[in-house]
Amino acid sequence: MNQADKSTYNRKTICIITPCYNEVDNVREMRNAVVDVFQSQPQYDYKHLFIDNASNDGTQKVLRDLAAEDSHVQVILNARNFGHIRSPYYGLLQGSGDANILMASDLQDPPAMILDFLKKWEEGYQIVVGVKESSEESKLLYMLRTIYYRLVRSISNVELMQHVTGFGLYDRRVIEILKKINDPYPYFRGLLSEIGLDIAKIPFRQPVRKRGLSKNNFYTLFDMAMLGITNHSRIPSRVATISGFILALMSILIAVLYLVAKMIFWNQFSIGIAPILISIFFIGAVQLFFIGILGEYIGAILTQVQNRPHVIEKERINC
Repeated sequence: MNQADKSTYNRKTICIITPCYNEVDNVREMRNAVVDVFQSQPQYDYKHLFIDNASNDGTQKVLRDLAAEDSHVQVILNARNFGHIRSPYYGLLQGSGDANILMASDLQDPPAMILDFLKKWEEGYQIVVGVKESSEESKLLYMLRTIYYRLVRSISNVELMQHVTGFGLYDRRVIEILKKINDPYPYFRGLLSEIGLDIAKIPFRQPVRKRGLSKNNFYTLFDMAMLGITNHSRIPSRVATISGFILALMSILIAVLYLVAKMIFWNQFSIGIAPILISIFFIGAVQLFFIGILGEYIGAILTQVQNRPHVIEKERINC
């Protein structure tokens, strides 16, 4: 084997993973941006794996065209929409590079940061993530995210990262660890903290979406928020227990005070309807809240027990 053959044989392969759903206006530009990056990095081989979550806006046709034009492009088409958590995670696990880079198809994860990720990876980091130090999105939404991250971090049993969406580089060793964990519905940034490897964090300012609409809504954001809490903290369930104990003591104390007041001022003291109604509604609200918390934990357990596959594939192209 001559020197040129050895150099080719030893080249590392980077796999870019791009989940998409109804991103017909963005996937081609995303592919072109990745091509531009790797044209300046000839020392790497690369693949670009798109995993489509059953788009219905023409995205799949564009992906087929890209795969026909470019042998670097690989495509997985899901049988149906498997959600915003399972499909990207499954795509990451399917990447076959020496390192896999997960980035969204809406170009809010800047492709130029691939170079920064590779630099940190070559320095020895097996996990490199992008951290949104600021965002061009709504200031109110960014503030709410910050409050949520701080809350979850304060009650979690591991050190959870803030403003990390999954955008980052993951070494082959990390991918193999994630496969062994085999979480059917993962809170990804929590899993990264659970693994315990050193993580390089690269701050960036997230740009606004150029085209199309975000697929996140209240339900998807709430789902992700509750997943982070139930997967990495038992404090809410314990708060429910402690609150029940405190409310029971308060009820006994109030009952004793009312009894004493009635015995002393038998003719003058009247309980009235308002305190009773207020107490009933308050206790009812507290019960419903904590039943909801309990339901979230039960739902998380059910998901783990069912252990269903992340996605069912309909078709693979160029894989």
